[in-house]
Amino acid sequence: MHDPLIRVHSYESMGTFDGPGLRYVVFLQGCPFRCKYCANPDTIDPVGESKLTDPDYILQQAVSMKPFFGKRGGITFSGGEPTVQAEALIPLFRRLKDAGLHICVDTNGGIWNSHVEELLGLTDLVLLDVKEINSARHEAITARPNTQTLRTADWLETHERPFRLRYVLVPGLSDFEEDLHTLGEHFKDYRQIERVELLPYHRLGVHKYKALGWDYALKDVPENTPEQLQKAEIILRTYFPQLVVN
Repeated sequence: MHDPLIRVHSYESMGTFDGPGLRYVVFLQGCPFRCKYCANPDTIDPVGESKLTDPDYILQQAVSMKPFFGKRGGITFSGGEPTVQAEALIPLFRRLKDAGLHICVDTNGGIWNSHVEELLGLTDLVLLDVKEINSARHEAITARPNTQTLRTADWLETHERPFRLRYVLVPGLSDFEEDLHTLGEHFKDYRQIERVELLPYHRLGVHKYKALGWDYALKDVPENTPEQLQKAEIILRTYFPQLVVN
């Protein structure tokens, strides 16, 4: 019996942004969030231009790249939202673990079921994207509340699963001082957060919206000024000594 096929959007062979070291990044298709600044809007649709892929191919590619990963690198599943395909990914994750590969999952934490729980239990490092700590503002950004994202963070903490907290600073959407303080207060005592990443807002995905025939909702929102980033960094560093500004 063959393992289920996985709907893959694209690959990056030697990524340096999605987890520690050099990574083989697999971008999966489908996402329940509708983030206004999504850099990969072509991965939102459950099918899109993705390809149903035999997990053997992903495993073989990852194993072939293993000599380049060193002690820190490995494979990262991004998207889209990987947990959409949690059930199909579980057998592949088991095989990747058997092959001695370090696994990262980049997730918004918004989906939860028994398959997601098992998948995250097999994951070495979760990259948890918290779009906003204020649930109403989170919903304005993503069209979903942040309730499950925060529950996912709590599960990771309780079950001693290491994760990185990622936060994109969008002018006028997620750069409110009170929310940055609330974010710090909420997460400052979490022991499983190995790193907090403050990410500047960028417009790199705008051309994809044009290609899809979609309107880019934030076309009038400028990228961060150095002063805005520094202000947010000063606030967050009071709570997170492990803060990194990318």
